[in-house]
Amino acid sequence: MTYPDAESLAAAGLRLELAAEVLTISLARPESRNAQTPATWRALAAIGAALTHDVRVVVIRGDGPAFSSGLDRAMFAPGGVAGESSLVELAGLGEEELAEVLGGFQAGFGWLRRADIVSVAAVQGAAVGAGFQLALTCDLRLVAEDVRFAMREASLGIVPDLGGTKPLVDAVGYSRALEICATGRWVEAAEARELGLATAVVPSQRLDESVADLVAALTAPLHGAVAATKQLLLDAADRSYDQQCHAERTVQASRLRDLAAAFDR
Repeated sequence: MTYPDAESLAAAGLRLELAAEVLTISLARPESRNAQTPATWRALAAIGAALTHDVRVVVIRGDGPAFSSGLDRAMFAPGGVAGESSLVELAGLGEEELAEVLGGFQAGFGWLRRADIVSVAAVQGAAVGAGFQLALTCDLRLVAEDVRFAMREASLGIVPDLGGTKPLVDAVGYSRALEICATGRWVEAAEARELGLATAVVPSQRLDESVADLVAALTAPLHGAVAATKQLLLDAADRSYDQQCHAERTVQASRLRDLAAAFDR
């Protein structure tokens, strides 16, 4: 598969840049604070489906002062967004059809958790709702000092449904996750760092530089070793200590065989 073309990406509010082993996806609707629509999620899913094995790091960023204000509020209006079904129209779908549609939306974010890549969210300003969930789906979140996270779905009568609830609970625990989602309050940079929502907090003017430094560090080790380590860490929560040790031995044996084969070439 090939990546969506620049014109269709622009219509979905996205921009794509591929440089060697790094794919950068920019939310590119700064006039709407990078509000997202179903077209955004479908385009993200298409990018994930087209991702080639030579890509090691995916960076998600936003144009302008905000990372993303979340779901385009026009989706709540009867007319919705041009070319899209409104939320009211979606509610009229049959149960199976609606589940399939919502699953398609989730596919736009879910691929960022793949073991063969490391995903990095570079977050500045507001990251609300779908914007917060997009950042949460990434493995690492490098945030500017002016960052403000909020999960506002409950105040709109809906729930976070783009795959953000599990990584939120994993990061901050059930009680704090419930409080953040139920109140819709802002979580600013210092608290985000304290709670583990932010991998690091940097001055706003140094966000791009810091992302570049992080990407360089992530692409320095051998790709297979990073991917195998990520898979071990992803699976660790579902294993006992002994099971995890067994998994480490199994993966290490495979890595050693791969290294030996490389030396023989």
